[in-house]
Amino acid sequence: MTEMKMKNIRYHIILALFLISLISSIILSVKPASEICDINSGCEVVYYSQYNSFLGIQNSYYGAIIFALLIILTVSYLINPTQNKKAMINVSIVVGSLIALYFLGIQHFVLEAYCQYCLIVDFSTIISLIIIFPELKKGFFDFRNEENITAGS
Repeated sequence: MTEMKMKNIRYHIILALFLISLISSIILSVKPASEICDINSGCEVVYYSQYNSFLGIQNSYYGAIIFALLIILTVSYLINPTQNKKAMINVSIVVGSLIALYFLGIQHFVLEAYCQYCLIVDFSTIISLIIIFPELKKGFFDFRNEENITAGS
């Protein structure tokens, strides 16, 4: 399998993970905790914690907007690949993974409770990081292959 086809497969998988994260974020945004949380799961502890919002806005709203934008960007990249689009996706995944690790730490060490939908978002983001890791080893920009990427070959 050629390197370009492998990259294409990577970003198709990442697109699917972004879609899963978007769905989970939307569920967290529109459904009350009583409808999505098991009574004994600890989900409500996370849902109603002080860590559930930033600047007065529920984190799931940020997730829904960010993952929707990342889906648009990733589809655009798959249709017309450019270095800038790839770099924006990769930087977003790295930053998102750091945020995901922060929230996993909060759930595990501080709240000692877990939200299943939050875990889906967090692990999807971290899996995306693992998928792009070969790209990161080379750096966000691999100028040797820029012609291939912009030409779509």
